[in-house]
Amino acid sequence: MSRQRTMEVIQNSEYVTIGELVRLTNVRYSTLKFYTEEGMLPFEQAEENLTRRYKREQSVMQIQKIKDLRLKGKSIPEIKELLK
Repeated sequence: MSRQRTMEVIQNSEYVTIGELVRLTNVRYSTLKFYTEEGMLPFEQAEENLTRRYKREQSVMQIQKIKDLRLKGKSIPEIKELLK
């Protein structure tokens, strides 16, 4: 079992895991996984262990944009179109 990185380390990292994004954004893991699978949250695949890595700054901004659009009553298909 791997040890969790501290919030300070996470906030200074270029790349984060989906679990770390949960901690940064207070959005549920299942929601972020859905956004990833729907192509709304881009990631890079680390070759050595196939871990998905998310660019921290870009991903946090994207999640906030999705949250804002959801608050405005936009559906997932509408949000996907707006994010293109």
